[in-house]
Parts: sequence; structure tokens; C-alpha cells
Amino acid sequence: MKKYLLAAAALTLLSGSAMAQTILTANIEPATTWVRNFNPFNQTSSRQSTLDFIYEPLVIFDRFDSNKPVYRLAESFKLSDDLKSIEFKLRPNLKWSDGKPLTAADVKFTYDYLKKFPALDFVSIWTFITDVQAVDAQTVRFTLANPSSLAAEQISQLPIVPEHVWKDVADPVTFANETPVGSGPLTEVPRFTGQTYDQCRNPNYWDNEHLKVDCMRFPQLADNNQMLTATADGTLDWGVSFIPDIDNVYVSKDPAHFHYWYSPSSMVAFLFNLETANENNKKAFNDLKFRRAVSMALDRKTMIDVAGYGYPTLNEDPGLMGELYKSWADPSVKADFGKFATYDADAAKALLDEAGYKDKDGDGFRDNPDGTKISFSIIVPSAWTDWIDTVNLAVEGMQAVGIDAKIETPEEAVWTGNLINGTFDAAINSLPASASPYYPYKRAFSASDKGKTRFTAQRWFNPEVEKLVTEFTQTADLAKQKEAMNKAQRIVAENMPMIPVFNNPNWYQYNTKRFTGWSTKENPFVNPSISRTNPARLLNLLALEPVK
Repeated sequence: MKKYLLAAAALTLLSGSAMAQTILTANIEPATTWVRNFNPFNQTSSRQSTLDFIYEPLVIFDRFDSNKPVYRLAESFKLSDDLKSIEFKLRPNLKWSDGKPLTAADVKFTYDYLKKFPALDFVSIWTFITDVQAVDAQTVRFTLANPSSLAAEQISQLPIVPEHVWKDVADPVTFANETPVGSGPLTEVPRFTGQTYDQCRNPNYWDNEHLKVDCMRFPQLADNNQMLTATADGTLDWGVSFIPDIDNVYVSKDPAHFHYWYSPSSMVAFLFNLETANENNKKAFNDLKFRRAVSMALDRKTMIDVAGYGYPTLNEDPGLMGELYKSWADPSVKADFGKFATYDADAAKALLDEAGYKDKDGDGFRDNPDGTKISFSIIVPSAWTDWIDTVNLAVEGMQAVGIDAKIETPEEAVWTGNLINGTFDAAINSLPASASPYYPYKRAFSASDKGKTRFTAQRWFNPEVEKLVTEFTQTADLAKQKEAMNKAQRIVAENMPMIPVFNNPNWYQYNTKRFTGWSTKENPFVNPSISRTNPARLLNLLALEPVK
């Protein structure tokens, strides 16, 4: 009997070990070493697997399915007829990963907490709402600052955190949250080193029935070259990196299992910090003619073909619409200002000459009209090889018309921090993709977001644009929304606060050798990118199953 019991125990252990092998290996971010930080409000140092996987949103809006709401912590929401308030009803019997109840009180606490600590509020939600109340244990009511048809989408951008954990945090801005208590599918961190970490199943996840992946593993990969190696040798199941010549270096290694799907996504643009501490550069950056000349010095087609291997989509729309939002683009805007978003080196030189930018000190580069020197670096993350090549081409174009531009390659976290803090001169950046241009316009041009997100790095704000973006949300009438966006894009195009060059693909590689159920070009049920700007990545995860 004793031998039988020992054998049964061993079998149980083996079974448990086998079950633990449903580990999906993924890449979200490059890093030279992992730092244990799971603070969902931190925009620079926290691990990019924190949102969605540890902290589940109230609702996910799937832009690959007409922005359809997919309910998560909330089981429904109801917008008032006058669009001035919205109620979310939480699912019954929700629990935090430590087993304690997750209720409307936690939701209210989170939003009140952001009001108390505005540095955490990376979408400036308290410019959007004026009050939040827990109606009962399952119901939360938000009062809006202005009527908005997009209230649910705006409010759902923020993570909900447990009151019983965060109420006692002395400094939530620097809090690393090393052992997170969350609501999402993968909250447990059984292993964390500088080279790899695992996030594993939340024992109290409300949707564990649909979660077939026990853990996600994140190996430390420093740059695109290391990501390429890990992708091509089959180590990664799910990737988000730029891979040059992907058909040859990746798909051809195992055509039956190695796949990718690229669709138009975030707009990539060059920008100047209009509030830079360098007063000489600041004079040039705040001159519209200088910005337009720089734009005309950029060979976008070569950037796409050489740096991007043909994957990105050309964007010569000064109103920032491009291919992704072409149905929203006002043709008259491009007709009036499109020449300034098109490569023409001779026109760039002529405009600089006309504006008085000449080489006055004989060093071969143009100076300000008052004779002061212009010289700046364009910052780009050191791991993003495609963007580095893009910036090098931009530097060549600028130098060819007499502008003293260079490249600087900090690590991604430093680059992000510089963009947020305004400690840079020029940069390449992107705006998040959405179902309509409302969201990228809201993120880029809201003065209240300054210093909270990298999307306002250019520090260009216009009260009329902000007013029009608000008007966009105050109606569900498509014609009225287009009228507001037409006016807004005309102001943006006329002022060129950002210089668009292309739209990145939705970077997405997937390996079907170990897991099936991926969102694909043939079955595009959800946006499958694992990027942290895409909450729908959670839905892709929940659709996966181990290959039997």
C-alpha cells in the first residue's frame, strides 16, 4: 500500500509538472536587463506585460471588429441619454489574485487615487470626468466634464488597482509593485531574473475557463538582432519586433509554423521639442517655415524601402490621417498643405533661404536668421534598428539642405523618459492606432497630458484643436464628427507640429508549433499585436490553446 501511495504521489507530481509546461514565450520590449517593476501607472520603467495581463481593463474595444466592446471586468455599461454620465456594471463575484473581493469600491478608489496623485494619471482622466461614485457593490457611475459618446473607451484606458494594497503605498509614483495583486489572467511571478521572468495563472481569475496558457515567459532580448535570432530559431511563440526580409530569415525556416501578419498601424513621425532648453534650437523649432523645410528634406520612400524593407505605409498627410484614417481625411487639407509633407530637397532649400536660414559662421551648416547656431540630435531607441536606419536617412536629408542634425540612441526607457520630461531637442516617435483619429489627436494635443506621456513630446497645443476634439465626442452623428475632425486636421496641417513619414505595420509574428487559435489575416477576429498600446492582446491570448 505504501509503494502504491508513493507511486500515486509521484504520478501527481509528474502530472502537475506536465501541466506547468503550457508556457508561451513572448517578446514585448527590448531590454539589457529586466527590472522588477509592475506598477501599472509607470510609463517608463514598468514591465510592458503589466497592463491587461496583470490588470484587466473594464472593457476592451476591438478596432479590428468595428470597435466592438468586449466586456472584461465590466459586464455592461450604459451611457445616459444626454451623454453626461455613464454607469459600468461589474461582473458578480470578481476577486483579486489574493482572493479578496474586487468591487465598485476598488474602481472608485482607483479614479479618486489618480485625482490625489495626478502624476499617475497618464490619460488625464480628471479633465474628462468630474465625479465617480460607487452606486452599489457592482455599479460605478462616472459624471463627465462634457457630454461624450466615447466615454466608455476613454475611461477603460486606465487600470483598476486594489484599494487594500494601494491605500497604504507611501509614494505610488516610485512604487515598484514587485509582487502585484491584480485582476488579469497572469498575475503570479514565480521567477524573475535579469535575463528572464515568468507570469503565471491567476488562481482567482474570473475567466480561467477560457485561459489555456499557464504562463507567459519573457526572455531578455536587447535589440532587434537578438529578437530576430530568438524568432527565427523558434524560441518565441509571439513576437512584436521588426524583422528584415522576414520571408527569408523567418518564414522559410519552418513555413508550416512560422507566420506573420502586418496591417497598417501607428503613424511614425519626426518632431521637435518646442519647449527645448536650447534657446538657439528653440527659435528654429518654433518657426513653421523651418519645420516645413525639414519635412520636405525627408525622403519617405527610401525610409520605407531601405529602413523598413517595404513594410511601412507611406504617410504624406500633413493632417496625420494617412492610410489608417483615409476615410476621415479632408482632401482639401492635403491639396492646400500636402506639398510640405512631400520630399522635395530643392523646395526645402528655397524655403530655408527665404526664411533667412544661412551659413553665417562658415561651418557648412545654416544658422538662425539672427546668426545663432542651430545644432541638434534626433533621439531614437537603441534597440529599434529599423527606426535607427530611418533616422540616419533623415539626418542625411537634413544635412543635405544645410541643417546640422545628428543621431542619438538611448535605451528605450531613457528615450521614453526624455520624451515625457521634455529633455531632448528632436525625436522620432509614433502615435497609437485607433478606430478613428480621435484617440491619437486626443493623446498628442491635450495640454493636460504634458509631462505624463510620450505622445505629447512635441509640446504643441492649440485650444481650438482641443475644443474640436471634445466636440467630436459630443455626438454620435458621423457627419458631425467628420466636420469637427476636418477643422482639426486643417489646423494641424497648417501648423505641422509633427512631421509624418509613414505608418508602421502592426508588428506581429506567431508560431503555431506549440499554440493554435491565433488571430490571422484569414481570421482577423482581434488586433493580435502584443504591444502594450493594444489591450486587445488579452483577447488573442485567451483564444490560444496548446497543440495537443
